Amino acid sequence: MAFMSFLVSCFVISTDVAFSCQNTDDFVGASSPGDIVIGGLFAVHSEMLHPEESPIKPVVQNCSGFEIQIFLQTLAMIHAIETINNSTLLSGVTLGYEIYDTCAEVTKAMASSLRFLSKFNSSEDVVEFKCNYSDYVPRIKAVIGASYSEVSMAVSRLLALQLIPQVSPASSAEILSDKIRFPSFFRTIPSDFHQTRAMAHLICEAGWNWIGVIATDDDNGRFALESFGVQAMANNVCIAFKEMLPAYLSDSTFHTKVDHAVEKIVKETRVNVIVVFMRQFHVLKLFKKAIERNVNKIWIASDNWSTAVKISTFSNIRQLGTIVGFGFKSGDISTFQDFLRNLHEKPTDNNKFLHEYIMLLSACAHLEYHNFQTCIANQSQDDLLQNVENKQQIWRDDFLNANIEPGFIHSTILAVYAIAHAIKGQCKHRNCKDPSAFAPWELLEELEKVTFIDDDKEIKFDSNGDMSTNYDVLLWKEINGHMEITTMAEYDPEKGDFIFEDEEKKKEFLDLRKVQSTCSQHCRPGQMKKITESPHTCCYECVYCPENHYSNQTDIDYCYQCHNKTYWAPVNSTTCYRKSIHFLAWTDWFAIFLLLLSAFGVVLVLSISVIFAKNVSTPVVKASGGLTVCYIILFSHFLIFLSTVFFIDEPTEFKCKTRQALFGISFTLCISCILIKSLKILLAFSFDPKLQNFLKCVYKPVPTVVTCTGIQVIICTFWLIFRTPFVKQNFSIPRTIILECDEGSIVAFGIMLGYIAALAFICFIFAFKGRKLPENYNEAKFITFGMLIYFIAWIVFIPVYATTFGKYLPAVEIIVVLISNYGILCCTFLPKCYIILYKQETNTKSAFLKMIYTYSSKSASSVAVSQISLDSKSSSSRATISDSCKSEGNSVNGNSHFQVPGQRLIKGKVLPKNTARTMARRRLSSI
Repeated sequence: MAFMSFLVSCFVISTDVAFSCQNTDDFVGASSPGDIVIGGLFAVHSEMLHPEESPIKPVVQNCSGFEIQIFLQTLAMIHAIETINNSTLLSGVTLGYEIYDTCAEVTKAMASSLRFLSKFNSSEDVVEFKCNYSDYVPRIKAVIGASYSEVSMAVSRLLALQLIPQVSPASSAEILSDKIRFPSFFRTIPSDFHQTRAMAHLICEAGWNWIGVIATDDDNGRFALESFGVQAMANNVCIAFKEMLPAYLSDSTFHTKVDHAVEKIVKETRVNVIVVFMRQFHVLKLFKKAIERNVNKIWIASDNWSTAVKISTFSNIRQLGTIVGFGFKSGDISTFQDFLRNLHEKPTDNNKFLHEYIMLLSACAHLEYHNFQTCIANQSQDDLLQNVENKQQIWRDDFLNANIEPGFIHSTILAVYAIAHAIKGQCKHRNCKDPSAFAPWELLEELEKVTFIDDDKEIKFDSNGDMSTNYDVLLWKEINGHMEITTMAEYDPEKGDFIFEDEEKKKEFLDLRKVQSTCSQHCRPGQMKKITESPHTCCYECVYCPENHYSNQTDIDYCYQCHNKTYWAPVNSTTCYRKSIHFLAWTDWFAIFLLLLSAFGVVLVLSISVIFAKNVSTPVVKASGGLTVCYIILFSHFLIFLSTVFFIDEPTEFKCKTRQALFGISFTLCISCILIKSLKILLAFSFDPKLQNFLKCVYKPVPTVVTCTGIQVIICTFWLIFRTPFVKQNFSIPRTIILECDEGSIVAFGIMLGYIAALAFICFIFAFKGRKLPENYNEAKFITFGMLIYFIAWIVFIPVYATTFGKYLPAVEIIVVLISNYGILCCTFLPKCYIILYKQETNTKSAFLKMIYTYSSKSASSVAVSQISLDSKSSSSRATISDSCKSEGNSVNGNSHFQVPGQRLIKGKVLPKNTARTMARRRLSSI
């Protein structure tokens, strides 16, 4: 407990022990003369002490909190300058240096910068005010530093007054790339733009989207937070909370805000990843409190503290969870390590930082290595003085090498060499031993185009004054009971990719993904995000992809639609499936049934053809128009049955064009022939002179058939040329593609059917007028019935066809074609076949003559009565009906004008029996 209380009491060290600023020379931390002097600004101490008494006076205050890592950067600058002076790089021109401690404060850094601007060899360090500084020779030619971006921003604005080149090995704020605001600023590290993009990329790749961010409330922290926010948004990462801690440890609210930040971390249980943009001493304070609250998270470290040994050796650091950081890619620093081993031989007269470090070594010599780091940083002034008085000075060779942060050391050395190569360019034709040989602004121009080689790599500044180097992705791992900082991967800013050395390193990264840090559960493939009322896009619900949409990734914002209509996807699908193609195939049972009906129709047509061929000389065949007409009608029926074949199986362009044209022309030919037959029958049995005259004019068999069929041919030809039917994919049924024929033009299709219907209607009218023919010879009556079947079938077809969809749509048209075709075929030919086969006694010439004779006699009597009635009504001398009846009665009773069977009475005259028989023969011959 005594030892622990000692560590707690070891909190602050005052720089009064190291030096007291009595004059401007005391203000310098380390210096060495040279022909050309380079300034240095480093935050060797973590804070500046602010007096509590009032009023506050404009006095440069002392600092506390010795920072080993930044002290090492000052040594790296000194080592690089000494190496250059001992080489032939500058050909006898020596470099000097003046290094100042900024204490991480802008005000202290500005005080140092004012001395940089003072005129060379001025005894009072006077800074002259001039309108033109082109010929002005300041105290130094260039500046290395500062350690923090906020300080660099302020210093750069001041140095820009004389365009003094400033090269920082550690300031990474993105805003410093702005050459308009910071024209003389350069750096040997990449901009924070690349670091924040790498962080966001890492978080996204790990599957985290709900994180917290903690940053210092200064320019560096705010700019880093802003840059990271942009990159996080681009990678669909949401920031659950942002906590800003005071930039200065001396701030009275610092500890309160640290407590608040830790409390926020504890409460946000879904946030398991914390990004930290802070300085090392801020991180130590935060982690100390987090360990007390048993916080266990994944911490993403910025380059400020990702390689901080004093944090990695902090007590119970492993309890915080996993730390992943980004550090600058380092080069060969073996010569610097050798320099450190011989550092104890160096004089401390001109290096107050080294003198202070040696004093700290002596004060903490009694501690083990694990606690030695803490003692160095936290040693108080009283303890330091006591230890220095009672103990001899000691040296620990391993301590400095163990605390090296290679990235910062290497970038510091690169900064010195960049300035040295720029000086070399200026000194080619000048005597640079003269301090006025060139002005700083001339060195600035040279620095912009400087190029040199380091570890076989070309080093140069880009147009923004930045150096593009890769990042090391660091993983803090516990090895043999100690926390080691290992390299897990490398990040290439130009390609934006992570590079893993081997599978083991990649596995370390994949293990990080086991930790969940999301606002909502991950949406599985087959689901998509549905944004809730939360202002964050990372807070959402997972809903299933709707039908015909899919997702094959996790946490997708929207489901992809199947790329075309030939694919489908069920609800909650991870892929699309090809739709099954359906059509009325040959193997379909309904298609087979329809084909059997068509085949039976063909057989029926052939059978009728055979029957008619064998009985070609019989009156029934002759009365049907003869064998030629019958065969034409039967052939058209055959083609109609054949057309149904084109409605079945997979539609093709040929089938779509053929089936309707073949049906339309064949049906028109059939109706045209039946129309001629109707006209012929009506002409033969009509006793109306006017009607007969009309029918004789109309009855032109061959021209009529050719004209009627030719019109249909023209309709179908125009249809096929201008709006031809084609194969169409019907997507109206889910998961199915119906291959069907699109008629091309419904109007053309309607005209074709309407034309057939018009011919059928005319045929129906003529056949209806001849419906009262002899019973065994009444063909017109059956034609009428056949036309009625046709009309009924197609009238029913229209609404059924309009409301039916799917692969059975062609079957609807096949059915109506078969019904109408069977109706006309059966009504036209089956009665005749019945007479030929089963009523052979009526299929003779004498039987037909007797039948017609009887019909003619009855028709003549009715005509005569009608004529007598008309004559009696038109007579000028009207006789009474009773007189006519009486006269007729006398004739009958006297048997002088008795009408016997076979006689015809026309206009009151009785015709002989043989005359009626002659007329019957004529009618038979005309039929």
